[in-house]
Amino acid sequence: MAKKETNTKSFILRLDSDTMAAVEKWAADEFRSTNGQLQWIIAEALRKNGRLPKKRKNKNEETP
Repeated sequence: MAKKETNTKSFILRLDSDTMAAVEKWAADEFRSTNGQLQWIIAEALRKNGRLPKKRKNKNEETP
């Protein structure tokens, strides 16, 4: 089976045990994996601070 192309990059993150426990609990409360929760937290922080690049509209999505 061919490997799926992805734009995600892996990296190691070190957290103290109290922070990790809090993230794991939050993830469980939101029905997400711990990794998914960390991705969401980072994306939200970037979005709220205007740090994400602006998304380009697809020509099919443009409204007149």
